[in-house]
Amino acid sequence: MTTLLVIAKEPRPGRVKTRLTPPFSPAQAAALAEAALADTLRAVASAPAVRRLLVLDGRPGPWLPDGFEVVPQCAGGLDERLADAFARCAGPALLIGMDTPQVTPELLTADFADCDALFGPAEDGGFWALGLARPDPALLRGVPMSVPETGAVQRERLAAAGLRVRDLPRLRDVDTAADARAVAALVPHGAFSARLADCTDGGAS
Repeated sequence: MTTLLVIAKEPRPGRVKTRLTPPFSPAQAAALAEAALADTLRAVASAPAVRRLLVLDGRPGPWLPDGFEVVPQCAGGLDERLADAFARCAGPALLIGMDTPQVTPELLTADFADCDALFGPAEDGGFWALGLARPDPALLRGVPMSVPETGAVQRERLAAAGLRVRDLPRLRDVDTAADARAVAALVPHGAFSARLADCTDGGAS
């Protein structure tokens, strides 16, 4: 059975989803981040796993459901923080972020029967999910993060290590207001969609 990891920031104004400002205010951007995180954690809670781990920058809040262990992110760049998250796992693990509230329990049902790694590409060139049958932090260290080639470099790193890689569906991260609208349309009954509607009704365009 797989460990499911979520790497996230505490949704505080001015610290999360700053690319949503404008058109949204920092408080609205944080509210959207909280809703995205809540939807993500709900999907993780409903997916089969031996362990559910939230690797958090900040403090947990009322958006955290039962059944999660919470550990702090380490210092350093995102590659180091992702590597450290995998270092906490002794067996198969699948890691996702808080930027894809459209994720479903079915997408998170990790099966390594025919592969050594699972790779979920994101439309912006990054990746929304990374699964390793045998977690090896070295596979992430040194990968340039938050650039258009992040996903390509990470996937090549897996292949160069001789791993059999199975690709997951491509998803869209929520980084911009256009992303938020597109993703909300995919999950109209989720917390993220409801929060976006509230923010838009409140005056954000």
